[in-house]
Amino acid sequence: MLEGLLYPKTIAVIGASRTPGKVGYAILSNLISGGYQGRVVPVNPSGDEILGLRCHKDLKAVEGHLDLSIVVVPSQFVKQAVEESIHAGAKAVTVITAGFKEVGAKGAAAELEVADLCRGKGVRLLGPNCLGLINTENSMNASFAAQMPKPGIISVISQSGALCTAILDWSAGRGLGLAKLISIGNKADLCETDLLLALRDDEQTKVIACYLESITAGDEFIKVAESVSAVKPVVILKAGTTQAGGKAASSHTGSLAGADIAYGAAFRRAGVVRAENFEALFDYASALAMQPLPQGDRVAIITNAGGPGIMAADAVENLGMQVKPLEKSISTALKEKLPAAASVGNPIDVLGDADPERYAMAVSAALDDQTVDGVVVILTPQAMSRPAETARAIISQMRGNKPVLAAFMGGQDVMPARSEFVQAHLPDYPAPERAVASLKAMCDYAAWRRRPPRIVARFPVNRRRVERVISRQVRGGLREIGEVNAKEILRAYDFTVLPGDFARSPEEAVMVADRVGYPVAMKIVSPDIVHKSDLGGVKLNLRNPQEVTDAYELMMLRIARRMPTARLHGVYVEQMGKPGREIILGMHRDPQFGPMLMFGLGGIFVEVMKDVSFYLAPITKEEAMQMLMSTRSYALLKGARGQGPVDIEGIAGALQRISQLVTDFPQIVEMDINPFIVGEVGTQPIVADARMTLSGVEEHHE
Repeated sequence: MLEGLLYPKTIAVIGASRTPGKVGYAILSNLISGGYQGRVVPVNPSGDEILGLRCHKDLKAVEGHLDLSIVVVPSQFVKQAVEESIHAGAKAVTVITAGFKEVGAKGAAAELEVADLCRGKGVRLLGPNCLGLINTENSMNASFAAQMPKPGIISVISQSGALCTAILDWSAGRGLGLAKLISIGNKADLCETDLLLALRDDEQTKVIACYLESITAGDEFIKVAESVSAVKPVVILKAGTTQAGGKAASSHTGSLAGADIAYGAAFRRAGVVRAENFEALFDYASALAMQPLPQGDRVAIITNAGGPGIMAADAVENLGMQVKPLEKSISTALKEKLPAAASVGNPIDVLGDADPERYAMAVSAALDDQTVDGVVVILTPQAMSRPAETARAIISQMRGNKPVLAAFMGGQDVMPARSEFVQAHLPDYPAPERAVASLKAMCDYAAWRRRPPRIVARFPVNRRRVERVISRQVRGGLREIGEVNAKEILRAYDFTVLPGDFARSPEEAVMVADRVGYPVAMKIVSPDIVHKSDLGGVKLNLRNPQEVTDAYELMMLRIARRMPTARLHGVYVEQMGKPGREIILGMHRDPQFGPMLMFGLGGIFVEVMKDVSFYLAPITKEEAMQMLMSTRSYALLKGARGQGPVDIEGIAGALQRISQLVTDFPQIVEMDINPFIVGEVGTQPIVADARMTLSGVEEHHE
């Protein structure tokens, strides 16, 4: 619970100042003026009294027990101040001072010393280079922020101190309170996972909002965030990226799997609501804090103007939610009560002259409708509008079983309504799209909470066979696993691979073709060539021995001219498969979060549209299906434009087997199965080409 940090009974401010404008003055002043009832001890070698409190020259002179020490001295004196704090019995230390790892190697070394010092004594360290923290539950403003928020139910964790001050200003402007605000700075000890755990068990906190620039330990973060999301919503604005995307990847999967994709996959797994920007961070947090979660994604829209109603309906459908007609009994009842010109479909248009009673009637009807899961109420101020009274009328109809979000458009005219909404815990937004986006965030989180238990299937496989292939690669110093060996690995995990073999000469190629049966495909085998077709290294539909011989000789000649340094080991000759839908399946191992699986349609869909989905392994069958459904091209798999559906279950099963393979063998860091040919239900999906990359292999060049 981090009792010493969040609920200290005695706080020492080391570096307290009597000079207004100094950080040491601001923190001391905030503790006093914020209403903190515990004991505050200023420490400064040169002072006897600061802001009416007795000032001690050092901590040795302080009598009694110490819980929290706030350090505001220059960086070169921080270690000594921390040592004295620990000796005085502090359970937690907050280092406000900057000048540590953010300024270079020397600062990083000094920061590590301080962190090790605290860790060795079991003392928790917040910072350095942070704003401090605020806890409204005990009126503790242990920061140098200018404002003390009123109590609320949203807690904030921020890696940026400057953003903390913006959040405080935002909450004051909206009339919203906060529970706790914690600036984590350089995260030398306490990081987002520690604070998420503490806030999970905090009764005052109903929603956690975070601004993060990095995540300290990916695996641990996912476990902790998942446990917290199961209890209360976590909304994260993630800025910046890791080094994951810094190295150019050779595979399709690697080139598409940037660090931002990895964070998205991690958040999705953990049930974290991801905010795209600062505005969305508190739009979503407010909605999740103030309203019940929806049971589904069917939205009723109430408006006094056609245009904003259409904007809202477009936003709902664009975000994958539904605008369905109201139940017949509901629309009939509305028709009897509303003016003849009003629309009783969905959106419900109560007309520009709508009074508060008309809005109340429409909201009540929408909430009565069993096919409605959430309501968005829009008002544009007309000459006859009464925004504050209308707000009260809407509030009077809320029942606490379905979310209601307001979008009162305008400025000065609708300001009186905003204060009504704040008091009633009804979130309001200046535009319909923002209200709808917030409802979508609620729907996604609610769906995650309703998800079935995660059961990861295990398939019977031949691990020993894979171990032998990887051992051969490692002994030979071969980092890249080419098509021949990659297919051997996939066969061991029950993928269907057509008959084929490696050939070092035209004669061997003909022998393989005769054995597997015509027509055949021929592909170059070279550790230096990744994209074979770009260099003319793929020939299809070779129908007789002469075509096989000619293709071999021409391929070797042309590739040797185009890429004279490439090592050409021979070709792979394989039986041609039946035509089907070309799929790309892949995996890229992110340094933070581990193996990310990729799915997409081949050709233009991956090359140009980049219509792919990623999910962290290991995955369940439901998650594999979700990967398919989250792409725009999923409709083509189900059958479109005269083409029948393909074996979607077969694709989902293949993703699960890849998930098992890369979980079993962490040394596989990258993989492409491209193309994976999928036919109609009842046919066997085929691995047409594949490649993999291993980690920790020092390449030996022949």
